[in-house]
Amino acid sequence: MKIISNLIEAHIFRESESGIEFLLLKRAKDQIYPAVWQMVSGKIKENEKAFETSLRELREETNLTPLKMWIAPKVNSFYSSQSDSICLIPVFAVQVKKDSKVIISDEHSEYKWVTSDEAKRLLAWDGQRKAVELIEEYFLNEKSFLKFVVVEIDFSALY
Repeated sequence: MKIISNLIEAHIFRESESGIEFLLLKRAKDQIYPAVWQMVSGKIKENEKAFETSLRELREETNLTPLKMWIAPKVNSFYSSQSDSICLIPVFAVQVKKDSKVIISDEHSEYKWVTSDEAKRLLAWDGQRKAVELIEEYFLNEKSFLKFVVVEIDFSALY
């Protein structure tokens, strides 16, 4: 068995009157895991860093521009029986402007901004739900013990 890391998970959020809202995307019927609600995700290309994949996938799947990006203190994982491998998935938190316009790709059939409670109800995998909890705790709890690492990039120069 081998351990691989070729996927990313990026939780997109914006500030709201009640705290923060998460962007969820519904997989199109012709995609793997049809009709499943998810965050931005994708495969890391050769010679691409995981945070670069997150930025590329954000643009491809939503057409959004990040305000700021963090590396969450969490790595999700799953086992693939087809390749007999365990995949480790770095998790990112990406803040966008409150009034950003979402334009979804053909990979998805719809999107919605939701509270953390609704995100946890709609997300299929436990690790994704736990990532939402961590992100909410970090950004809303002033005394949070969590440490998120900021990705230091001039996002305006990328787009």
